[in-house]
Parts: sequence; C-alpha cells; structure tokens
Amino acid sequence: MLKSSILWLHKWLGIITGIIVFILSITGCIYTFQDELKLWAYPEKYFTAPVHSASPPLPLSTLLNNAQQSLEEGQKISRIDLYPAKDRTWVFRAMKTDETAFGHWNYFRYYKRVFINPYTGKVQQVENTKTEFFQLVLQLHLNLLLGKKYGHALVSWSTALFMVILLSGIVLWWPKKWKGKHLRRSFWLDTKVKWKRLNHDLHNVIGFYSLLFGLAFAVTGLAFAFPTFKKSYVATFNLFQQEATSTKLPVPTPIPLTYEKFQDNALHYSLKNYPQAEMLSIRLKKETEPEIDIQIRRYEKRSGIFDWLYFDRKQANLKQIKTGDDLRFGDKLGSLNYDIHTGSIGGMGTKIIAFIASLFCASLPLTGYIIWLNKSKKAKKKKGYQHNVNKYC
Repeated sequence: MLKSSILWLHKWLGIITGIIVFILSITGCIYTFQDELKLWAYPEKYFTAPVHSASPPLPLSTLLNNAQQSLEEGQKISRIDLYPAKDRTWVFRAMKTDETAFGHWNYFRYYKRVFINPYTGKVQQVENTKTEFFQLVLQLHLNLLLGKKYGHALVSWSTALFMVILLSGIVLWWPKKWKGKHLRRSFWLDTKVKWKRLNHDLHNVIGFYSLLFGLAFAVTGLAFAFPTFKKSYVATFNLFQQEATSTKLPVPTPIPLTYEKFQDNALHYSLKNYPQAEMLSIRLKKETEPEIDIQIRRYEKRSGIFDWLYFDRKQANLKQIKTGDDLRFGDKLGSLNYDIHTGSIGGMGTKIIAFIASLFCASLPLTGYIIWLNKSKKAKKKKGYQHNVNKYC
C-alpha cells in the first residue's frame, strides 16, 4: 500500500514537472561549459593582441569613461570583470531589470557588455547581452524566459518537486530481491529485452546512478531559489564548526596614491599585490560611498575561492581583507554553491561529470513519460477488451 502511494506520487509529480526538469537539465548541460565555449565562440570579444609584459593597464576611470561613452543615454555601467592576463579584455556590464515584468524581453530593460582593451582603451565590441546565446540559455534555466516574477516560481517549485521525485524514485528502485535478475536489472541494462522493458530498466538504472548528482543539483538550485533555505542549510553545516577561523583584519594599510581617483589606486594596489589572481570583480558604487570593495578570484572559472578587499575612500587605506579560507564550514559551502551547481568545483573533470549527470537527469522525464504512455495504452486496451467481453457474454 505504501509503495503504491509512493508510485502514484512519483508518477504525477513527474508528469507535472517533467517538461520543466527536462529544460533545466538540457540548459544545465550547455551552461556547464559556457566559460570555455564563450572564449572559443567570441575570441574577438575576449582576447586582445598580447602586450609587453611591463605595460600597465590604463587607469580604471579612463576605461570606465570609454565604456560609458559607448553606451546609449541612460544606460549605466554597474559592474566590471577584470582579467590580469595580458591578452584579455576587461568587461564592463550595464544592466537594468524589471522584476515584475512578464517575459525575458520585458524583464531586461537593457543588458550590455562592453569589451575593452585595457592597455589601449579601445572598445573592441559592445554586446547586447539580452540576446546573446549563453545568456538566453541561462535565463531559460533560471526562469524559462518568462521573467523573474513568473518563471522563477515555476523553476523553484519544480526543483523542489524534483528532489521529492528523486527520493521517491530510490524507494521504487529498491530491488525486491538482492540476487538474480532483480538485482541485475537494478544496476545495468539487458539490451536483449523488448524496447518497453528496456525503457523501463533505463529509467530505473539511470535514476539510480544519477541520484546523488541530481540531489546536488536540486539542493544547490534551491539555495539560489529560496534564500531562507540557503540560510538554513548554511546554519546547519556551521554547527560542525563552532568557531570560525579568525578573518584577516590587518592594521589599516595605506595605499600609494599614484592616480588622482581613489578607485584607480585601489585597483592598482590589488593588481600589484595579487599577481596570481585570474580575475577581479568590482561592483561600482557612488563616489559618495565611503567604501570600495574588490573581489579577487584566484581562478577565473571558480567563484567560490576568493578574497574580498575593502578600501576606505576617506582614509585612503585598505581597512580589511576577508578570505574564503577563513569561513566556517557552512559559510564555505554556501560560497561554493555556484561551483557545485555548475560542476566547476573540481575543474574540467567535475564539469564533465556534471555534464553527463545533467544528461542523465534530462533522460528521466523522457523515459518516465514513455512508461506512463505505455501503461495508459495497455490500460485502454484492457478496458476495451473487458467491454467487449461484457457486451457479448
């Protein structure tokens, strides 16, 4: 009786969310390698001719002014992604959204990326990111291109139900007997059976091997979808480490005032003192704000390994450094949420695993729908046969 109830729940939750889970899984496959694919697809945006190793980049204020002038009136740069490698452009982002709008095209009022050669100040390209392929893939993954207000809710709750489907699936997968054909069919496929049986076994076997990965995708996805959920699981894992390692709180360090604008000096200091960093990120603030913060990413394709530098504009010093190494276990897990979700946490190896696991997850709704259709046809035939028997007997 209990297993029948679980089967009913598994079936109908799968039918309701199957199309969305398929879309999320396929877009997740594509987005797994978006960092590598972008560099391959758009070399004219991301790469410059290599410069002499001693050549310093132009002041940030100069580059920011050039980027701003390349945009339409009313569009404002809000974030900068900087790449210290000598053959890379710096990316200046301008974005404004309407959180209540329906549809992707209305959600983004504008979204532009300006690619600039930091050593010459030349604008290499202005991208309309709103229509860029990988951004469309991301928005399809995040909100089904329906806008945040509507699509985000569908994706969030489908992800939560997908986790229930996975957990109920392991109950249904559990072999009746841990020997013989029952056990074999639970772990690998017999390609000699009829296609209906093969599809059923495919659903079971792939469901088993993708369980842990699917749960990882679901949990990290829910952390993006529901901030309260993320706070709860971060707090739970923080219990395993009662005291955080003391964060680096240096005596305020004066920084050299090489340039007229303090933001230029802060970036100059960061580049000089973190020569091994592969990426830096700045969220622009008003000049009246007393603090400037710069994120140092040690690896370009991993967002969870970082240092934050906090500069005091009025005192002209570096007042604090926070590093991901000093976080408590739960907080560190939270900071790695994106890396876990996309598979970038262990480099190319884990990305390949995440890609395959996403394909497995995409196959589950397809094989599940086929099982449901086959059983529906079988039930109709049986009902029709019973009707004829009753009619002529």
